[in-house]
Formats: sequence, C-alpha cells, structure tokens
Amino acid sequence: MHFIIKRLISAVLTILLVTVLCFIAFNVIRGDPASVVLGTTASAEQAAALRKEMGLDLSLAARYFQWMGNLFSGNLGNSLRFHGEPVSGLILSRLPVSIFLTMLSLLFILIIAVPVSLMSMHRNTKIPGIIINFFTAIGIGIPNFFLGIIFIWVFGVVMRFFMPGVYSGYGDLVFPALAIAVPNAAILIKFLRSSLSKELGSDYVRTAYSKGAGHFLVLRRHALRNAVIPSITVLGMIIAEILSGSIIIEKVFSIPGIGLLLLGAISSRDYPLIQTLVVYIAFIVIFINTLVDILIQLIDPRIRMEKDLQK
Repeated sequence: MHFIIKRLISAVLTILLVTVLCFIAFNVIRGDPASVVLGTTASAEQAAALRKEMGLDLSLAARYFQWMGNLFSGNLGNSLRFHGEPVSGLILSRLPVSIFLTMLSLLFILIIAVPVSLMSMHRNTKIPGIIINFFTAIGIGIPNFFLGIIFIWVFGVVMRFFMPGVYSGYGDLVFPALAIAVPNAAILIKFLRSSLSKELGSDYVRTAYSKGAGHFLVLRRHALRNAVIPSITVLGMIIAEILSGSIIIEKVFSIPGIGLLLLGAISSRDYPLIQTLVVYIAFIVIFINTLVDILIQLIDPRIRMEKDLQK
C-alpha cells in the first residue's frame, strides 16, 4: 500500500509539472491569440476587448490557475479552427474512435504475439524459432504508417475490402488496427520469447518436467505466467502510445480520432486545442505507466521483496 500511495503521488506531481511546462511553452510561442481570432483587420479596441474577455490581461500565474480551474471543471476553452466550438466536445467526439482502435489493436497484438512466442519455444527443432526471428526483425523494422500504405494498396485499391480515404464506421478500423498491431506484436514477441527462454531454464520448470509434465503444458501453465510479467511493462507502453494517438496511422487512413484532430490543430495553430491535447497525451502516458507499475507490484511479490531488501 505504501508503494501504491507513493506512486500515485509521483504521478500527480508529474502531471502538474507537465501542465506548468505546457502552459508556459504555449504562452511563450503562440503570440497574440486575439490577433489570431480577429485577424489583421481588427481595431486596437476590439483586440483589447477580446484580450480582456480571454483573460490575457491577467498575470501569467493568474492565467495558469484560471486554466487549471477550467481543466478540472471541464471548461477547456473554445477551438480557433472549428469556429469557437468547445474543445471538450471536439475531444469527446473523437475519443471513442481512438479507444476502439486501441482495443482492437491490443486484441490483434495479443492474438499474434502469445501463440507465436509459444510456437518459437518448440523443443524438437530450431526452424520455427529461426523463421519467427526473421519475421520479427522485419516487423520491428517496418514503420506502421508504411505498413498502412501497403494495406491500403492491397486491401483497399486492389481487393476493394474498404474505400481508401473514407471513414464509414468502426468496421473500417480493422486494417488500421492491424497496421498498428504487427510492428508492436513483433516487439512484444521479442520480449516474451526472451522471458520464456529465461523461465525454461528455471528450477521449477525442471521440476515440472521431472514429474512428467509435457512441454506445452509446462509452457502454458508455468513458464508463460512468469514470463508475462516483464512483458506487461512493454505492453503498457504500447497501449499508452496507441491510446494517446496513433497520429500517422489516423492520417493515412483518414480516421477521425485524437491523432487526426491533433494534426489539424497543429496545422491551423489552434493553440487551445493543441494545449489540451498535449495535456491529454501526457496524462494517458503517465496514467498507463503508473497503472503498469502498480499492477506488476501486485502480481509479483518478489519485486516488492527485492526493493525492500535493497533499502
């Protein structure tokens, strides 16, 4: 419990530091938001009135605390690009698509990584391991956006399974999810195979073999349980990366998610929207990493014991 409280406090402090740095950075680089909203034809009186309405006449510290209060209350400001539409509404409208894409990608990653890792541990021949190593190296080396382009050409243009550049619903997320999943599954396979190899050399595995347990049974019931623990950290990083916005993939497939929204905000210099999305991405990464750390500590008591002994 002490570790969980300590980790949660650390996460909260990290998020607060990110908000401070983000607020200062955007207030330094964005120039005069009133001029962006009104344009160059506005009079000095109109610009001054809008600055006062936007709270720009306050000190930097006062504006930060006002912004933080708005964050906690859900008032994230209005978008400059979308003609004053609330930022919170824009994000909430795109979030379900990004969440579904993340969950589907995660499902594909697990479906690919776990069976392939177990197959590579075949005792009688090294051929499966060599083949899997070859394809794993290719999977890690190919960027997901390039794989997405190949999928568009093969499954969209040639085979016509979907219409390239057109998003009609959640069914169109299958191939983007696969483009995300393949490289990440290759990374997870590499870590999981390494952990499985280490566990197969352990005393408890040799004991299971001596009792007559078959190789696949030992892998599935004994080695895999412990081998999964180091891979949870990698999986957590993958989930955070996908959920925070697979920006390039969403652009390639024209998916109306958080990533495409961020790209549009950057191209139009929509600073209220960019600022909120940066905080959102930071929060997701910190939250997932904190959750993974706590989960690992709860699953494997040996980690807690080792840290206590080090103290």
